[in-house]
Amino acid sequence: YSPSTRTAWESVYYIQHEMYLGHIIRGLHHYAAQAMVVLMAIHLVQVIIDGAYKAPREMNFWLGIVLMMIVLGLSLTGYLLPWDQKGYYATQVTTNIMSATPGIGREVQILAQGGSDYGHLTLTRFFAMHAGILPTLLVAFLALHIYVFRRHGLTVHDPEHAPETTFWPDQVLKDAVACLAVLAVVLLLAFFRGAEMSAPADPAVKFDAARPEWYFLFLFRFLRFHAVESLGLTFGAIVVPGIIMGIIALMPVTAKLLGNTGHILNKAFIWSLAVGVVVLTAMAFYEDANDTGHQAALTEARRDGQRAIELASGPAMIPVEGAVSLLRRDPFTQGPRLFAQHCSSCHRYNGHDGRGSMVTEAGSGEGAAPVVAPPTAADLGAFGGREWMNAVVLDYSSQFTWLKNSHWFHDAQAKVAAGESVDFIDPDNSEMADWTGGNVDSLKSAENANNVKALVEFLAEEAGHGGTTFDAALVERGRDLALNGTWSGPLNGTSCADCHDTIGQDF
Repeated sequence: YSPSTRTAWESVYYIQHEMYLGHIIRGLHHYAAQAMVVLMAIHLVQVIIDGAYKAPREMNFWLGIVLMMIVLGLSLTGYLLPWDQKGYYATQVTTNIMSATPGIGREVQILAQGGSDYGHLTLTRFFAMHAGILPTLLVAFLALHIYVFRRHGLTVHDPEHAPETTFWPDQVLKDAVACLAVLAVVLLLAFFRGAEMSAPADPAVKFDAARPEWYFLFLFRFLRFHAVESLGLTFGAIVVPGIIMGIIALMPVTAKLLGNTGHILNKAFIWSLAVGVVVLTAMAFYEDANDTGHQAALTEARRDGQRAIELASGPAMIPVEGAVSLLRRDPFTQGPRLFAQHCSSCHRYNGHDGRGSMVTEAGSGEGAAPVVAPPTAADLGAFGGREWMNAVVLDYSSQFTWLKNSHWFHDAQAKVAAGESVDFIDPDNSEMADWTGGNVDSLKSAENANNVKALVEFLAEEAGHGGTTFDAALVERGRDLALNGTWSGPLNGTSCADCHDTIGQDF
């Protein structure tokens, strides 16, 4: 691993896709870290329920809380290290939360980021924390935690039913079996699912799919409550978590002062907290699953990630300026973004803005939710293809109904209503609309079904869709229909060339 903005993603790519069994090693690290957070939370709940925080074990309980903070610090600092879009933008949120710390927020943020800007120094500092400082603290406090635990011995929830066994070898064997079970699950996930790798971090590209790791989603969802937002980031991200951790840290004192009542209150608090975390996490998952904009952003993020890996694996490999340049020069990646930026105000691409999101506009009325904006130009997703051409031939008015959403269309209609003579394109009143509307029965008849198919094949071939294979015989039959009008029934003699005098010509 090489911690720099030009080599971090590239080195993680090498580990995961080039190094022998590298994807297993990274997957183990990825899923074992998540398992550690989950088991740590379960352990905390168990300790409080069993009363293992009471005297004389207060110090060990507080050491455990310190260890929990270190583990969470490891998860936060490790998120950035692949220097991909997901980690880059999620960690920016984290450093912004640091700035909400009362009194010293800005200084803490600058210290964590390595300056006022978010970039290379941020990455190297997070790497130093993740691979050096925090692991050292973890080992030191874990050794102290185990020492104090061994000194005080096991906490028996029910002394009358205490197990008649020893820590060695009975409990060690049980712990080993449990550890092997966890390892087996982690290995299976690493082998069959693997660790995700999104596109290289690019500050110039907005990443709407950014979310913290799933075990932090409860805080993310809590901060989105309107009441919490109105009270500010400091309240939601600093004050409330600080109060919760303060209550947990004071549980030994609560139990000592209030006796069994204090212990009951502590258990009620930890169960309430656990339920709240689960509910908020479920809410976050549910809302994201039903958020079409977020799902579109996720789809684009996965596509860009796969595209970056595909380009990095190509013959040109990764250039010296870094993998992010691969996507910046890639038409497949940049095309949808350019379409969304410059074309989607009028056009659509299969109904969306090119990046998978619906184009919206402000709803009518103050405080109204945004509504889907109607297109004012053609949908270019299947433009000129067989289905599009078929709709033009059989139902011209419906195919071009988007014209009615344009401001110029309404202005022209208003002028006509006022008695002015205005030439404008009207999908309901034009030569093409009259031709399709007047001959719809003949066009849709069984005798002309093959003729319509041939004409559509010819028109689609004329549109020049790349990568589409056309039936040569149908194309020639369609050309004859378009130029000479050799239809069956009442349409015979009616050709496209009667009005479209350039059809079939090469330019």
